[in-house]
Amino acid sequence: MDSIFNLKGKIALITGGAGVLGSNFAKVLAQQGVITGIVSQSIEKANAVVAAIESNGGKAFAIQANVLNKEELEKAKDFIVENYSRLDILINAAGGNMPGATISSDQAIYDLQTEDLQKVIDLNIIGTMLPSQVFSELFARQKQGNIINISSAAAQRPLTRVVGYAASKAAIDNFTQWMAVELATKYGEGIRVNAISPGFFIGEQNRALLLTPEGKLTPRGEKIIERTPMGRFGTPEDVNGALLYLCSDLSKFVTGTILKVDGGFAAASI
Repeated sequence: MDSIFNLKGKIALITGGAGVLGSNFAKVLAQQGVITGIVSQSIEKANAVVAAIESNGGKAFAIQANVLNKEELEKAKDFIVENYSRLDILINAAGGNMPGATISSDQAIYDLQTEDLQKVIDLNIIGTMLPSQVFSELFARQKQGNIINISSAAAQRPLTRVVGYAASKAAIDNFTQWMAVELATKYGEGIRVNAISPGFFIGEQNRALLLTPEGKLTPRGEKIIERTPMGRFGTPEDVNGALLYLCSDLSKFVTGTILKVDGGFAAASI
């Protein structure tokens, strides 16, 4: 029986494809028959994801590129054109945070480190806008394509401490809507741009913030769970349905949308 998502044979590219969310996206799409490109600065990590996909019967390829380097992204685009002739889906999953762009409970805004703040802004904003600029040129030629950005619960509700990350993810929401209008009005209804906004997921970057070394909730972790109606953190698998929906023609009249996958966090109040 064919999948309702009908993605078999499509070509997808995932920046940050060797990360926790990105690698999960790659494996989920490969299970649907998508030929999946893993973009990472570490070719070893990208190859490991490719190997995992191929061991399960999927098709994938690795590309070493820095999302902040336009020349490397252009080379990646040339590789895709030469080997696959087209691109159907771009997922901008590269992003992250740095300690110096956060404010701990015993700090103030004056302690924010400009260098770390700049790195967070670059990685999250430029690291989304630059790949979108480079690869959407293929979509414009094809009159067909799909961009999915990664937002955050911190974008819609600014969270204490993560000032740089929250501000940069809020910019992703704005850019997603802007790019959706830009591409659809100039190149037609076949090009869509949306974003997924995950709630709180345990990753290497936030583990110490949410969990103690023993695996118990920190005070901040407790506050987040208290404000999440479903009462738990998310898992990468929780995003799968939203991902497949936005990648497929089931959402062909959906563009400029920020789809929340947060257990109700954004809807909850005091």
